[in-house]
Amino acid sequence: MEKFKQLINEIHDESITIDAHFDLLFDVAAQRELGRKRVIESDHLPFFHKGGWNIIVSSIYLGDGDLPEMALRKALNQVSCLYTEIEESPDKIMLCKNIQDIMQAKDSGKVGIMLSFEGVEPLGTDITLLRVFYELGVRMIGLTWSRRNAAGDGCAFDFAEHQMTGGLSDFGLAVIEEAEKLGMIMDVTHINDQGFSDIIRDSHQPVIASHSNTRVIANTPRNLTDEQLREIATSGGVAGINAVSKIASKPPKDATIETLVDHIEHMVSIVGIDHIGIGLDLCDMLNKYVKNRTAFDVVRNHGALEDLTESLLERGFEKDDILKIYGENMLRVYREVLS
Repeated sequence: MEKFKQLINEIHDESITIDAHFDLLFDVAAQRELGRKRVIESDHLPFFHKGGWNIIVSSIYLGDGDLPEMALRKALNQVSCLYTEIEESPDKIMLCKNIQDIMQAKDSGKVGIMLSFEGVEPLGTDITLLRVFYELGVRMIGLTWSRRNAAGDGCAFDFAEHQMTGGLSDFGLAVIEEAEKLGMIMDVTHINDQGFSDIIRDSHQPVIASHSNTRVIANTPRNLTDEQLREIATSGGVAGINAVSKIASKPPKDATIETLVDHIEHMVSIVGIDHIGIGLDLCDMLNKYVKNRTAFDVVRNHGALEDLTESLLERGFEKDDILKIYGENMLRVYREVLS
């Protein structure tokens, strides 16, 4: 670490560092139900600051037990929890809806929180609700998690599992059309291959994969083929590196920081440095809610980003390359799409 200490500090100081996917509000809502306040400030902010993070994209993620009846209520509760947390810690965190907000967060030293759908179950089949969530701040849309909903089929986590093969429904196609009118970004993470093709075919703006790696390194349906990477790049989009062991490596137990750099190197070789980002999907903090979880976070927490930075430098990545991966590439998409 000492070899690159000054350069690591420069990178983390200069970058607008964006984690394009974190299940932050799932944790916040659960903790607030226990009577706690200022959950982000106490449990997460110290790690965000230590890692130099400027923007955290929080998913609106729902467990299977919330579906279908409680989907809308639980989603709105997560958003409400964020607004309350911001009221409790106004000098430390803020909601970001556009580029101006992102730059304000960077300049003020606050951590900006953005919102994304990880599955559009809260919409049911009511397209008019999309504008409601847009007005509340949701700016990214993953149509599915790894299950079926009214928009289409998700993907399995392993090729040995039953594969959902359907593409997008008429409702899913309508969500794409309405999202583009509003100025929202489509996220192909967790969609299956047919659904991916449908999104690429019907989108007219950059598409992201907020937290997906490459199948060449870890062959799981959750990851991207080389052709899918090329299609994301052709759209002007970005694929964010995922640090969960079962997405990073087959077998998962072999996943390391070096494995993540292997993913980055391969993806850069296919589409170039301008189409790679970070969506760590850190889930170890959810262990308190999940029994017998075997996956682990390769980057141990948000405060440990320098471990990845050091490995990238050791592998020969330049400062400007890392600045692009850590935020500039995703910021380019935000500038083009967000309104």
